[in-house]
Amino acid sequence: MEKIAIYPGSFDPVTNGHLDIIERGLKIFDRIIVTILENPAKQILFSVEERKELLEQSLGDFTNTEIASYDGLLVDYARKRGAHAILRGMRAVSDFEYEFQMALMNRRLNREIQTVFLMTGLRWIFTSSSIIKEAAKFGGNIESMVPPPVQKKLEEYFKQGAEK
Repeated sequence: MEKIAIYPGSFDPVTNGHLDIIERGLKIFDRIIVTILENPAKQILFSVEERKELLEQSLGDFTNTEIASYDGLLVDYARKRGAHAILRGMRAVSDFEYEFQMALMNRRLNREIQTVFLMTGLRWIFTSSSIIKEAAKFGGNIESMVPPPVQKKLEEYFKQGAEK
């Protein structure tokens, strides 16, 4: 049986930390469905379509991934897609409490879906989409933190904003 995981996130934008989790997750799972989830609590910069496009451009080398979007209960989506795991990355202890609560709730909703946590590589531990957007907004060098298509898109976005 194919081992499929859902890797959910806002991916606004995708970072090298996300790609690191995907690459290492593919050593555990046969296929990963990278799923853009709508989170009304987050302030989003790029549309779902833009995020899908950036993920497609950034995941070019990963043939056993799929990009999707979903709003609703993640465990329902995982079941519908035939996945038996939810893949989550954790950067620091501060991520643990939220991720632990979500994993317990998902487990209560569907005992067949497991949550697998991967610790972010030390190189990416300080990296988050929010911090990267903030740095890009003020002209900071984000080259080493995001894939080239994301860097270009962020630079274009904030250059347009500065010209208005």
